[in-house]
Amino acid sequence: MKVRFSVLFLLSLAAWAQTPLTLADAVRTALDKHPSLEAASARLKAAETRIEQARGSYLPKVNYTETFARSDNPVFVFSSLLTQHQFSEKNFAIGPLNRPDFMNNFQSVISVDQVLYDAGQIRHGVQAAELGHKIAGEDERAARMGVIAGVLRTYFGAVLAREGLHVANEAVKSAETDLKRADTVRAAGMATDADVLSIRVHVAAMKEQQIRRTYDLAVARAALNEALGLPLDTGHDLTTKLDLVALKGLGIAEYEKTAAAERPEARQVDLSTKLAENQTRTARSALLPQAGVRAMFEADRRQFVNQGGVNWLFAASLKWNLFNGFSDRAKISEAAESLRGARAVQRQTDAGIRLQVRQAYAGLKAAEERIEVASAAVTMAEESLRITKNRYEAGLATVSDLLRNETALLETQTRRLAAVYDQRVAAAMLELAAGTLAVDSESVRS
Repeated sequence: MKVRFSVLFLLSLAAWAQTPLTLADAVRTALDKHPSLEAASARLKAAETRIEQARGSYLPKVNYTETFARSDNPVFVFSSLLTQHQFSEKNFAIGPLNRPDFMNNFQSVISVDQVLYDAGQIRHGVQAAELGHKIAGEDERAARMGVIAGVLRTYFGAVLAREGLHVANEAVKSAETDLKRADTVRAAGMATDADVLSIRVHVAAMKEQQIRRTYDLAVARAALNEALGLPLDTGHDLTTKLDLVALKGLGIAEYEKTAAAERPEARQVDLSTKLAENQTRTARSALLPQAGVRAMFEADRRQFVNQGGVNWLFAASLKWNLFNGFSDRAKISEAAESLRGARAVQRQTDAGIRLQVRQAYAGLKAAEERIEVASAAVTMAEESLRITKNRYEAGLATVSDLLRNETALLETQTRRLAAVYDQRVAAAMLELAAGTLAVDSESVRS
């Protein structure tokens, strides 16, 4: 069992210890590879094309239409002869006029339509598309910050798992040394078989910790690769240590102020409010008149390749919505209510963002204080274990004292590692809550 575990452990280390990877490199890799950012970029490009679509309404609409018709309908035949410029005196004969033969008409039409005035509806459409593009840009920025936060969390999660495995390995070595010490003490007649068996149970417990943390490390590395947008089995040598990060000494009020201005969510709700205002103006513009012009070129002939009649048309139009069953008024009311709702969401989002900043700030401060307590506890646990080992060898301490101190040291070391991890993650979460998390952020560079 021991040999098999050792081989598994060595193979697992060999599989992962390959390419050196710093935290900053991991962030850059994720920003280049992660599928969520590709999706966000696609949404941003789509929003950009909607601006072009809206601006296209300023330009004239040119259409070509080709129509073929065949009929003996008197009106159709009469009008087709006129448009084909083929009407003659014989066509006034009563018999052919009432009962004409079948006739073909190939009609080619090129039309040009241009809006002259639409009470600003096109302009409002362009503004709405531009606001939508800005909202998509904030969505992409939020996705980038989310990816960075995910990399920070999983990168140091893998480092934490690696350090936890190292602590477990040292605990196994220490327990095995204790077992040898117990055998020596028993041989000197100062310990019993029960003491030795108790330490053997402790050794088995430490090996269980070692096994579990080995697999925890493998899962943590796979989670990191997922956050990087890489295959889950990609190997890395994580070179950034799990150390404390020192952010700028800003107070909570400064972080809240920054968040109100920089958070993508705050900017999005502000843009959504402006979009609702724009929709209100668009709904009101439907009550105003619209004007446009149309030019048309038409060619009619009996056969597609033959020359026929050519006709031109130019028209100007004015359209004024005088009454539409009160639906336009209802649309205006709908837009006004949407605007009121958007402003309420804006207030709610602002409060939520400020709460998130306070939660992240409290998490950071709590982690920093926990590190101080845990570091002192580790120092005390190491000294207590050293004294207990010496006393046990001298027959002045029991095996229970020894095992209790061994376990206490393992627990305090684990708590300190967890506190340092929480501090690194909390620092990133505070920058994320403030809307400033980026490649060059302090939590990434440190």
